[in-house]
Amino acid sequence: MPERESNDIPTDDPRPTELKRAPSLVLVNTGPGKGKTSAAMGVVMRGIARGWPVGVIQFLKSGTWRTGEEKICKQLGVDWWAEGEGFTWLSEDLTIDEAVAAGAWDTARSLISAGDHQLVVLDEVTYPVNWGWIDVAEVVDTIRNRPDHVNVVVTGRKAAQALLDIADTVSEIADVKHAYRSGIRAKKGIDF
Repeated sequence: MPERESNDIPTDDPRPTELKRAPSLVLVNTGPGKGKTSAAMGVVMRGIARGWPVGVIQFLKSGTWRTGEEKICKQLGVDWWAEGEGFTWLSEDLTIDEAVAAGAWDTARSLISAGDHQLVVLDEVTYPVNWGWIDVAEVVDTIRNRPDHVNVVVTGRKAAQALLDIADTVSEIADVKHAYRSGIRAKKGIDF
């Protein structure tokens, strides 16, 4: 067995001295790497296990894609909206994509404000925000003024600073290596 240096094993308690409970949290999963939505689905599973009503709004993924996440979450009682038009580079008319994203935001805003769900996931909302299709100030205001018990998870690359500022936890997913760049197609069960 290899010898370990003493500094490899934590011996000091890293927790803050005064911990408090929050009625809800805002999480942002951002960065160029794969796994932002997957991490959000882990939170969804925890919420379901705790008996929370959960809602997921997908801003880019189309309802025709039939992802594994959607299939199992619907079986588990998650309210699910796949509102996107798909990849923008395949779009024949981006004004339609923009209108669909605006409609998805209307759904998300109503869902958050109603307070019927204890967890709301805004999957890939950063893209239409960054493209100017959805007003970041409105997204921030809706999240900031949500009912106390509503937790929100935001996913997508290049999250706006205003979203990072209101988040309790921000995770940046790095891109170290991806099978796609080696010519491997997305795989059912792994990627969707």
